Amino acid sequence: MNNIPSVLSIAGTDPSGGAGVHADLKTFQECRAYGMAVVTSVVAQNTEGVRNVWHLPIEALEEQITAVLEDIEPQAVKTGMIATPAMIEKTARLLEGRNIPLVIDPVMVATSGDSLMEDEATSMMKNKLFPLAEVVTPNMAETELLTGMNIHTREDAEKAAQMIVEDMGVTAAVVKGGHAKGDAEDIIYYNGTVDVVSAPRTETKHTHGTGCTFSAAIAAHLARGEEVKEAVKKSKDFITYAISQPLGLGKGNGPVNHWGSRLTVEELLKK
Repeated sequence: MNNIPSVLSIAGTDPSGGAGVHADLKTFQECRAYGMAVVTSVVAQNTEGVRNVWHLPIEALEEQITAVLEDIEPQAVKTGMIATPAMIEKTARLLEGRNIPLVIDPVMVATSGDSLMEDEATSMMKNKLFPLAEVVTPNMAETELLTGMNIHTREDAEKAAQMIVEDMGVTAAVVKGGHAKGDAEDIIYYNGTVDVVSAPRTETKHTHGTGCTFSAAIAAHLARGEEVKEAVKKSKDFITYAISQPLGLGKGNGPVNHWGSRLTVEELLKK
């Protein structure tokens, strides 16, 4: 039996490669974990927005997850876009009792502003999937939807993170501050304490897939045996560099640089 860390992503697709399972697999690779992926929905999107979404049948979701878990049980699982209540319930049932660290990126709205989740799926996610989670990584808008709070200050974010942990059964909550002003501050609530992870803000429109990439990095680090706060801090470094070295692809919100932790754009273009 080998000790290669493996991570499973359960999420939607992005044919332009910047988000969803495509971003997750790139991130797993860069974070030195073997990546696997189960597709929940096929999404016709690019850097300018979402054009259409087709949700896979529940049977297709169940058979994909079962096929992976029966053969290569991952050291961590990351979920992204799981758009319908039935999908969420099925995913939770298949993961329940397996003692695999679960990272949830509660994907509700794309960077472009397009809705990616049915309204009633939010309560199903909180009730069924959150209690299984090691880490949940909502942005401010998602945090407001989850908690019913208005997030204006760091204190608001801290209170919301605590609520997610204590009221929804999550082990750790990371409320991301990427959409706020000033430095990009993420609030971590874990083991009854609050930590702040901060990084300089990069002014760029190329932020497609930031949430997917950040949560995927956390899952990869957890799979490698790192504890929650260390995994979050290393993932913050990873996404900060990926944003600060944009590839400049696409006509809209371009993808982050998944090579960013080790290669600048200039280095990528060298022959």
